[in-house]
Amino acid sequence: MPFEPDAIHDYIVAHSVREPAALAAIYEETKTHPFGYMQIPPESAQFLQLLVRLSGARYCIELGTFTGYSALALALALPADGKLICCDISAKVTAVARQHAERAGVADKIAFRVGPALATLDAMIAAGEAGRFDFILVDADKANYESYYERGLTLLRAGGLIAIDNVLWNGTVADPADIDPSTETLRALNAKIAADQRVDISMLALGDGLTLARKR
Repeated sequence: MPFEPDAIHDYIVAHSVREPAALAAIYEETKTHPFGYMQIPPESAQFLQLLVRLSGARYCIELGTFTGYSALALALALPADGKLICCDISAKVTAVARQHAERAGVADKIAFRVGPALATLDAMIAAGEAGRFDFILVDADKANYESYYERGLTLLRAGGLIAIDNVLWNGTVADPADIDPSTETLRALNAKIAADQRVDISMLALGDGLTLARKR
């Protein structure tokens, strides 16, 4: 008899996830938050850490920081001289993320930017930072995902990687009857990236779906 999906997931977590105490503390604390479901799962965060280490990334951007779980995971994976720019519209959750980074001793690697992420990205491009970054994680409001993708490609160096979370949106992208605006936005972006010859891509059934796009 085949395993149930939950059993397979539990097995994967039990046999692969190595979650440092600092990350576990954020995860447990955030589970009680009204929007705790937005937190990236440990197996996804660890996979992103592996990508950062494999690619030798030093300059990274995160769009959608929330309470800081994925931000801390990325910062821990960066070298001592690495830098992560974290963008979130909420000063309240950014303060929580900053506290966790300070406790973990990596606050010096992270620059927290509070405000609309598109404005932050546009300011970075205007400041001449295009082509500077090695890795970008997109995990913010879905309505702006396509704009985040385009700005991200501008800011990435050739060979840099952009990771886009929630691309399966709980499976609704595969349901033609679902016409929710967020679903439609993700569906359109998935189709765009699949045809985009500027990048090499892979869509993974990890967490709520993760697309990796490497800038050519």
